[in-house]
Amino acid sequence: MEITSEIFEVGGGDLTLPDDAAIYLIKFGKEAALVDAGTGRGTERLLANIEECGVEPQQIKLLLITHCHYDHTGGAAELKRRIGLEIVAHTLDALYLETGDNRVTAASWYGAALESFGVDRKLTGHKAEILLGGRKIDVFHAPGHSPGSVVYLTESDGLKVLFAHDVHGPLDPGLLSNRGDYQKSLEMLLSIGADVLCEGHYGVYRGKSEVENFIRQFLKE
Repeated sequence: MEITSEIFEVGGGDLTLPDDAAIYLIKFGKEAALVDAGTGRGTERLLANIEECGVEPQQIKLLLITHCHYDHTGGAAELKRRIGLEIVAHTLDALYLETGDNRVTAASWYGAALESFGVDRKLTGHKAEILLGGRKIDVFHAPGHSPGSVVYLTESDGLKVLFAHDVHGPLDPGLLSNRGDYQKSLEMLLSIGADVLCEGHYGVYRGKSEVENFIRQFLKE
């Protein structure tokens, strides 16, 4: 699904498999990045969808992980083997990916085991900046759903596009969720004023008011 002329949804739901969270493709010039990797059970379909967008696998330089949960990261190890991309995640979630922690990554919820993998670039602090094809992608730490949840923000076709997966939660002690952090992160997302929200399970929201309304419904639940 085309979101802008440079951003596409290539995985999740009917695009790959129902257990996969949404996977987004960003193509800036000759370089591309994926936002999240799904469970890994639909990797062949994912790669086919990417090629349908006019992107060759070797153009994908980065895998931008929003958080450690299995439906977003289960396919990361296989993509690393197949493409050789650089994996980016916040250091607070990287621990559970590198040790294959099936409880904190929620792999056990899916009756699966996470294949552990190394995180090549560990993000720290509140904000970071990533370059792709000479263009900027901002990263903001947005803890709550998981300790190391992050969101990615970039501009495409004159629009502020926000990749904020699992805005809706859920919050669970086994996932090390924190309700206070979650509420603060929602407030931070509102302050961004995005034109487009690419969510992990609830689709794509267009227009500042639609984005705001979607995020606001989860405040103080």
